[in-house]
Amino acid sequence: MRWIKRLIEGRDLWLDVTVAVAFTVVAVLLGREPERGAGWQAQDGVGVALTCLVNAPLAFRRRAPLTVFLVSGAAWALFIGLGYWPVVNSVGPFFALYTVAALRPLCPAVACTVLVGVVWVFAGWRAGQATPAVLAQAAVFPAVGCRAGVAARISARRADRLAELTEQLRREQRDRMRRAVAEEQRRIARELHDVVAHHMSVINVQGGLAGYVFDSDPETARTALRTIGETSQEGLGELRRMLTLLRTPPEDGAGAPADGLGEADAGATPYAPMPGLSRLGEMAERVRAAGVPVELRTEGTPRPLAPGVDLCAYRVVQEALTNVIKHARPAAATVVVAYGPRELTVAVTDDGRPKGSLPANVPSSSGHGLIGMRERARLYGGTVDVGPRADGGFGVCLTLPTAVRTTGK
Repeated sequence: MRWIKRLIEGRDLWLDVTVAVAFTVVAVLLGREPERGAGWQAQDGVGVALTCLVNAPLAFRRRAPLTVFLVSGAAWALFIGLGYWPVVNSVGPFFALYTVAALRPLCPAVACTVLVGVVWVFAGWRAGQATPAVLAQAAVFPAVGCRAGVAARISARRADRLAELTEQLRREQRDRMRRAVAEEQRRIARELHDVVAHHMSVINVQGGLAGYVFDSDPETARTALRTIGETSQEGLGELRRMLTLLRTPPEDGAGAPADGLGEADAGATPYAPMPGLSRLGEMAERVRAAGVPVELRTEGTPRPLAPGVDLCAYRVVQEALTNVIKHARPAAATVVVAYGPRELTVAVTDDGRPKGSLPANVPSSSGHGLIGMRERARLYGGTVDVGPRADGGFGVCLTLPTAVRTTGK
């Protein structure tokens, strides 16, 4: 960042040097014009030297605005006093005045404005112009230059403040995003703990059964061993997904309970059965009680799912219906669970608010709940598509890869 800052400062310096050289060249050429005005002498070597002294300091106008103004203004006054045409070098002092007004407080800017006005009156007196016209020019021109500089200073401060607020907003948004993801990860980790505990419990019971009947009932022992193999495979899959997503350990053991429709589940004991798609009917009744009509449809042949996949689908439906209650009530919602050969698709749609009601549904990029949906789907290798529907309302579509399970008896 330091070398970038030095580069920017160097660029400004070279720009000011270019401006100073351009002003000097133009003033020297203008001083040689025959139309320089009656009563003013031609610009000679002294005039050229004073012209350089008026305009050359502008190269350092950002670093020492007041010093540059005083040097340029004094050289300009001397230039006029020696009988040279004032217009030749009038741009340099006015530009120096603008710089003072743009970079320094108001009091020094006003003082410099008065000095420019005095020099202008002195130039008018040397030219023998009418006093009212000279006074008007001496009041208007420096005041305009000062006002332009003050406006530039105010605009620069606002731009700096806006940039600061924008950067602060970006940091806050990143922090909120990280906190939302971390909270969702903690909830997922807690739920995965239940899944792993379930698998280990099944393995423990089946292992004990297989050992007990190994000699007396070999067929039952083989069935128990098959169940142990299937359950352990599922458990390993859950652990791999957890390690893939939850690389950062939680800062504390506590986690916020699921909001909205999940409050009932949050109060359950850690080893209570986890909800799944089989409990969508109970969820629909709660949603209907909240004033949202819900239609449940199942397509394809239902089959047993891995506990984590079942829980993920349940939670996504839960969050989607919660959003309908919060943002689209009294819109009607439809939940479609489609069992494909190798995937599960869950679609939750609503028909939108009636015309004339409160604002429409939340956009797809806002809300921590939508972030949680994507995190859950990614954990199981799936995707979530959310957004407004073409015919009105809002839609959430979850797609999860699955495989047909065979269970031993």
